[in-house]
Amino acid sequence: MPDVYILGIESSCDETAAAVVRSGEELISNVVASQIATHQPYGGVVPELASREHLRAIVPVVRQALAEAGHTYDSVDAIAVTRGPGLAGSLLVGISYAKALAFALDKPLIAVNHLEGHIHAVLLEERQKGNHELEFPVLALVVSGGHTHLYLAEQKKEGWTYRNIGHTRDDAAGEAFDKVAKLLGLGYPGGPAIDRLAPHGDPEAVKFPPAQIKHRDRRGRKDGRALEPDVSLDDQRPRFDFSYSGIKTAILRYVETHEMGAAVEARRKALASMPKPKVEDYLANCDKPTLDLVASFQRAMVEDLVEKTLAAARAYDVATLFVTGGVAANNELRQTFEQEGAEEGLPVYFPSLPLSTDNAAMIAAAAYPKFLAKEFAPMDFSAEAGLVLR
Repeated sequence: MPDVYILGIESSCDETAAAVVRSGEELISNVVASQIATHQPYGGVVPELASREHLRAIVPVVRQALAEAGHTYDSVDAIAVTRGPGLAGSLLVGISYAKALAFALDKPLIAVNHLEGHIHAVLLEERQKGNHELEFPVLALVVSGGHTHLYLAEQKKEGWTYRNIGHTRDDAAGEAFDKVAKLLGLGYPGGPAIDRLAPHGDPEAVKFPPAQIKHRDRRGRKDGRALEPDVSLDDQRPRFDFSYSGIKTAILRYVETHEMGAAVEARRKALASMPKPKVEDYLANCDKPTLDLVASFQRAMVEDLVEKTLAAARAYDVATLFVTGGVAANNELRQTFEQEGAEEGLPVYFPSLPLSTDNAAMIAAAAYPKFLAKEFAPMDFSAEAGLVLR
C-alpha cells in the first residue's frame, strides 16, 4: 500500500498542536504551542483563555507543521482531529478548523479520541524503532492532568478495541500533582517542579496511607444500570480504580498543622517573580520539611499507580504494559515501573518526553487504522468533552 500522510490537529486543553505522520509509524513533523505563560498567573488552566489562545495559534501551528514536513495542504492524504475528551471550547477550535480544511481540500476527516491518541504515541515510537511485534493483550495506563485510566487494548484487523478496567474516582494523578504544588507555593505547572525537587527530600519522612475504595463506582449509571459495566457478564475479574482527593487533603492538613503557611506564601511570591525558575531557585526557597513533604507525596503517588497497575496486569494476564500521558514523564514513575516490571517479566513501554504530554503526532498515528478502515467523520460531528474510549 502507498504511504499515507496524515495531518493531525490537537486542541483538547492548553496546547495547540499539529503534526504530520506517515502511515502511523514515522513522525515527520510535530509542532506544539504551549500556553503555560498564559495560565501561570492563575495556577491552572482557565478554559476561556485556553480557547482564545487556540484561536490565535492554530493557523500558524498547522502551517509550521506542514512546512517542517515538506508538505502542503494538498499533499496530505487525510486530516485528523481530537474529538474529546477535553475542554469543550478548546476542542471546538481544533474541530472547526479541521472541518474547514477537510471541506475546502476535499480530504477525508478522521475524529480521534484523545485517550486513544496517548496509547498510539507509544505504538508510533515503537514502530519507528522497528518494533512491530508487541505481544497482546496490552494494558495501557493513561495518566495525565485530566485522566487516570487503565485500558485493556486489543488489535482487531486494522482497528483497535479498548476496555476500561479502572479509572480515578475523583482527581486525576496529574491534577493531584498540580494542586499539591499550588498548595506548597511551587507554581504552575506543578508536576515538573515536584519531579525535580523530590530527589532532594526524604520519601519516608511523611506517611500517607493508600486510598481505601469501599464501594463500586456509581458514575455512568442510569435507572440503576451501568452504562459502562464494571465487569462483563462472563468476566468477574475486579476493577482497579484510583482516588487522589484524599492525599491532596492530607497535604493541606499537614501544611496547616505544621504551620507552614507563612513559608508557603513567601515561596509563592519569590517564585512568581521568576519567569522560568531553575532547580537552584526552587531549592533556595524550600526548607527541609517542604522537600521531605514533596518527596513523600511523590513516592506515595508513584507507589499507588505502580501497585494498582501491576496488580491489574496480573489479574488480566497481560503480556505488555504501556504507560503514557503527561505524568509518564515523571522520572520516579518511569524508574519504578521499569524496575518492578522487569522483576515480573513484564515489558513496559513509555513514549518519549515530547510525546508524553499533549501533541498532535499521537492523533495522526491513532487516525491511521481508522483511515485504513475508512472510518471517516461526518461533517456534522461535534466536540464531546466527556468522550468515552471503547
